[in-house]
Amino acid sequence: MQKPKIFHIALGSNKGDKFKNLQAAVDAIHLKIGNIILISKVYKSPAFGFESDDFLNCCLVLESYFSAQEVLDNLLAIESDLGRERKKAKDYEARTIDLDIVFAEDDVIDTKTLQVPHTEMQNRKFVLLPLNDVASKVKHPKLDKEVGVLLSECDDDSVLEPINIWLKNPSKQFDFSKYNYIAIEGNIGAGKTSLATRIAHDFNAKIILERFADNPFLPKFYEDANRYAFTLEMSFLADRYQQISDDLSQLDLFKDFIVSDYDVFKSLIFSKITLQEDEFNLYRKLFYLMYKDIAKPELYIYLYQNTERLQQNIKKRGRDYEQNIADDYLEKINAGYLDFLKTQKDFNVKIIDISEKDFIENRTDYLWVLREICGD
Repeated sequence: MQKPKIFHIALGSNKGDKFKNLQAAVDAIHLKIGNIILISKVYKSPAFGFESDDFLNCCLVLESYFSAQEVLDNLLAIESDLGRERKKAKDYEARTIDLDIVFAEDDVIDTKTLQVPHTEMQNRKFVLLPLNDVASKVKHPKLDKEVGVLLSECDDDSVLEPINIWLKNPSKQFDFSKYNYIAIEGNIGAGKTSLATRIAHDFNAKIILERFADNPFLPKFYEDANRYAFTLEMSFLADRYQQISDDLSQLDLFKDFIVSDYDVFKSLIFSKITLQEDEFNLYRKLFYLMYKDIAKPELYIYLYQNTERLQQNIKKRGRDYEQNIADDYLEKINAGYLDFLKTQKDFNVKIIDISEKDFIENRTDYLWVLREICGD
């Protein structure tokens, strides 16, 4: 997955319910653009460059997978949704909401529609003061000065007053604190690795990813299943047991919880499909000898996708050895998981049907999945 980019966004309002406008903009940015990391205090400031009511201003730190131009396009759409009508003339005017990109990491952008860093930010205290709350040590990529320095050198003598109400960060609505270990499971191509990686990044979790790519027997299995099934399943079992045991025993004081893109029990589910009966009986005995000593996830998430979507995902990610997987094989895996989950009375299981969702490309779908996970 691509890495998200850090943006610093300035927000202002001086028409209508100004605080409500700011909160609505924050909520919309969270919903449409990306994860909000920090929000500054809200400051009351006099109108700059024209006579009008006082503004409420703030800044936020945003992570987004969008480009700077895409972030701008979304900000303009949010302004429009919240009732702002931009005029072609560049005269200052009162506005329900004003949303500007101040920084896009170290990028310097100068196009007809977008200038980053914001060309006037170093001259405007109503930008610098809230920005200093959340990014005092961030350097201006053209001026080569930290925000805190720019604030101290700013000639703007406007008097800003912090208000005693804080904006709510909608990114904080998802609470994973009650879990120490979450396992995300699913069929081949369901998106479990993508979801686990995204959650680990957004919510400060230690991630455990299955090392299937290092297994030399996997391509051979897809070429000759009967010959390599037992060897493949034994190698997977040994590797999963070792990885989970090692990683769960290594505490990371800087992470809030652990999320993995598999649970060791998948070994038994897949082996029941791939092995002959006598091989499976032997395998099952070995499995339970290992399984009793492994920590179990406190939340087990199963991402269900129908066979058609799974095949689309498999084709899209383009692994050569997966391209001829039969529908029947995927259907057996889904059935195996669902049969297993029905019998697990001690598991805290959430089955989430994502057949009509695309949480990788669509942020709304990603937030929907998070609500399904965190909801009671």
